[in-house]
Amino acid sequence: MTQIALVTGAGSGIGQQTALALAKAGFHVVLTGRRESALNETIALADNAASMTAISCDVTQSDSVDALYASIEKQHGRLDVLFNNAGTNVPAMTIDKLTVDQWRQVIDVNLTGAFLSARGAFALMRKQSPQGGRIINNGSISAYVPRPGSVPYTVSKHAITGLTRTLSLDGRAFNIACGQIDIGNTASDMTEQMNSGVPQADGSIKPEPTMDTSHVADAVVNMAQLPLNANVQFMTIMASAMPFIGRG
Repeated sequence: MTQIALVTGAGSGIGQQTALALAKAGFHVVLTGRRESALNETIALADNAASMTAISCDVTQSDSVDALYASIEKQHGRLDVLFNNAGTNVPAMTIDKLTVDQWRQVIDVNLTGAFLSARGAFALMRKQSPQGGRIINNGSISAYVPRPGSVPYTVSKHAITGLTRTLSLDGRAFNIACGQIDIGNTASDMTEQMNSGVPQADGSIKPEPTMDTSHVADAVVNMAQLPLNANVQFMTIMASAMPFIGRG
C-alpha cells in the first residue's frame, strides 16, 4: 500500500526538495502552502505528477488546516507522514527594534502553524486503521544556539523542540512517532544572503558556507522510511564548516 506523506511549505526550498524526494522514494505526497501556483510548480518538477496532490492551505488558520486534513482523509483515507516544514523569518534586529507585527508574523507561521499541522496529523493518525504515523518537525540549529538579532525565530524553534518532545511522549499510546530535523545553512531563498555575509556573535559580518538542499531532503526521507518502532528523535544536518561547533 502506498504511504501518504504531507509536506507543508512545499512550494519552494526545503519543502519542495523534500516533497520531490519523498515522491521519488515511493510516497504519494500531498503538497500544501498558501500559493497553489507554487505547489503546481513543484508538481511540474516531479518524475511522476500523479504521485503528488496539491491542496492550498494557510497553516496559521485553524479552519484552513481543518479543511486540509478533511481533504486528505476524503481523498486518501489516511496519513502516514507529516513533514511539518512551513516557516518564515524577518530581518535580523535586536528586540527593541522588533515590531509586534513582525513577532506575530514569525510565531504565527513557525509555531502556531506547526501546532495546527501537528494537531491535525495526530488526530487523523490516531483514528485511522491501522493506527499510527510519523510527524517530522523542521527545527533549526537555532533550537540550540541563536544567531544575533533572531529573537522571534529562535524562540519559535526552541518551542518546536518542546512540541517534538511532547508529541513523542503523547504519541506512544497511538503508534505515532515524532522526530525533529535541525538544519543549518542549507542553500535556499532564506539563506541566500549567507554568501554575501551575515552577522556573527563578535559583531562582524562574514559569509558562511552552505550545503545543498538535497542533503536535507534525503535525511527527511530516511527518517520517514523507518518502521514506526524506530525513530530518529533529533537529527542535526548542517554545512560542515559553518560557525556552530566551537567558537566559529
